[in-house]
Amino acid sequence: MQTKILVSVVVLMFLTSVSGFAASGEKAKAKGMITTRTGETLVVKSDGKNVTVVLTDETTTRDKKGLFGLDREMLSNVVLSPGLKVDVNGTADDQGRIVAKTITVDGDDLETAEMIEAGLHPTAQQVATNMVAIESNRQDTAANKLELAAQKETIDTHQQNIEKNMRDIDQQVQRFAALSEFDLKGQTVVKFKVSSSEISDADQEQLKQLAQSATGLTGYIVEVMGYADSSGDAAMNTKLSEDRAKSVITYLIQQCGIPVRHIVAPGAMGEYGPAASNETTEGRADNRRVEVKILVNKGIAGS
Repeated sequence: MQTKILVSVVVLMFLTSVSGFAASGEKAKAKGMITTRTGETLVVKSDGKNVTVVLTDETTTRDKKGLFGLDREMLSNVVLSPGLKVDVNGTADDQGRIVAKTITVDGDDLETAEMIEAGLHPTAQQVATNMVAIESNRQDTAANKLELAAQKETIDTHQQNIEKNMRDIDQQVQRFAALSEFDLKGQTVVKFKVSSSEISDADQEQLKQLAQSATGLTGYIVEVMGYADSSGDAAMNTKLSEDRAKSVITYLIQQCGIPVRHIVAPGAMGEYGPAASNETTEGRADNRRVEVKILVNKGIAGS
């Protein structure tokens, strides 16, 4: 009898350790990196295991530092892209998944001053600009010995910013590269007037049509990337591209019925990644845009 009891306890302990999940209805959590994304679920690599996280209308995503510049009251459920670190809290279901109640983003993983200024996709052009600034500071130092200490401090600061920016670039490339696992199912480009984030009637209709095509797809996600032309300074253009992306997301949610859990955290690109030359009026008009794409995981699309 004692032997049977001992065996039962060992088997129970083994099953618990293997599953790594709480019983259905009990509290459960996972902490790690998002590796796969569909419209309704995430796969999080947590302690060497793949944990499936289910998203619902009640799921809230906490962005402690406001990285994405979104209205928290309305867009608190925005789910982030593969490659981001998250801390998930929720309850277990009968399939061993976690039904997420809250998803907390590791702000230190992505948010930096350079990212806020230059958008989610810093480019080599940005780095090159910083290098020119460093060289200019070095020349100033040589020309004016009295300012040597101040110039050296400035140079060191620029160098540190470049090194950190390069690390951020690598992180962003890896994060958005994960979207290569998705098939493009539809897209549209929303154009804007100078210094405006207002969506025209024609583009509103295009967004409605795109949203209708998306609702018939399984596990779709919506990628929104905002851009600006080169008029004005970089900080202003980044903020303007962010406002345009927010405007499109708000319209998709409020007027097109797209659930917020299907929207990938938007990109604010500023003047980087132009679609045309900024040297002409027509080119600048093409660059004042938001690109919207409907994506479906290839594993789902191929099934």
